[in-house]
Amino acid sequence: MGNNSQHIDGLLQQLNQTFRMKNLGSLAQFLGISVQHTEKGLILHQATYAEQILNKAGMFNSKMVSTPISFKTDRQPDSPAFDNPKLYRQLVGALQYLTLTRPDITYAVNRACQHMHQPTVSNFEFLKRILRYIAGSKQTGIPIGAESLKLSSYTDSDWAGDSQDRKSTTGYCNFLGSTPISWCAKKQTTVARSSTEAEYRAIALTTTEIIWLRRLLEELDCIQAKPTPLYCDNTSAIALANNPVYHARTKHIEIDCHFIRECIKNQFIQVHHIASKDQIADLFTKPLSISRFKQLITKLTVPTEPLVCRGMLTAQQEWKNNENK
Repeated sequence: MGNNSQHIDGLLQQLNQTFRMKNLGSLAQFLGISVQHTEKGLILHQATYAEQILNKAGMFNSKMVSTPISFKTDRQPDSPAFDNPKLYRQLVGALQYLTLTRPDITYAVNRACQHMHQPTVSNFEFLKRILRYIAGSKQTGIPIGAESLKLSSYTDSDWAGDSQDRKSTTGYCNFLGSTPISWCAKKQTTVARSSTEAEYRAIALTTTEIIWLRRLLEELDCIQAKPTPLYCDNTSAIALANNPVYHARTKHIEIDCHFIRECIKNQFIQVHHIASKDQIADLFTKPLSISRFKQLITKLTVPTEPLVCRGMLTAQQEWKNNENK
């Protein structure tokens, strides 16, 4: 891949001496991910794959919803075991692959994955809501633009958000310029005793991802000369990250304390405060209202147009231009 077509053709001629190769032109499809070329860059989406999932579940023409998970999610009542657990696991596994270009469903899919071992009827109803949301947003994708190559990160945690075991959920998303390049929603392994502890563990997990991305970018000759800004909305966690003094109440998270402070000292990261209303990682930690959900997904995804619709719009525009002439 590259931006010099003559150089690429020369390399292909050299490789053809050993391997049978063919120049397929500009990238359009790769491992089920479609690439749509725009004036500002590219849009990656999995519309065809999403349709296959809906067909498999028999929900292609199902009623659409605005969010993948209900804002009011109470503790699920006891319900009988789902009679087709294999179907549940197949659909959830397919949805996991769909999250490669759909950060908007990452949190909901993470919740569904937690019940793959023994799904119940209520779990399948939860899964069907995700599919109904996908039915109304099949053309959603992530934009890739040729802008700044500066790495930045957002991290958040929902303290004791799981009503069954009271474990917190960590969420983060990383950007290269304005392009989202990695995101995650993950349930923490232990119960946090305070919101500060939950947020601090989220910072530690995000930091490991940042270090990996910085090393990867360095191999791609995109060295990050300055510390990566990491935005968190918990002032106590930020103070703990920058305070070199340990307290008795933080001894149980001392390993994370050492790790984060060492990364700050080595100028890998720089933790900044951000207002909760501007925290993009909120999308990966908890159910959101419709207005809040739509506000955040516009910062991560864009809707794409089907090829048929784009052709009709182009024809209509040409017809209008001819009429004006």
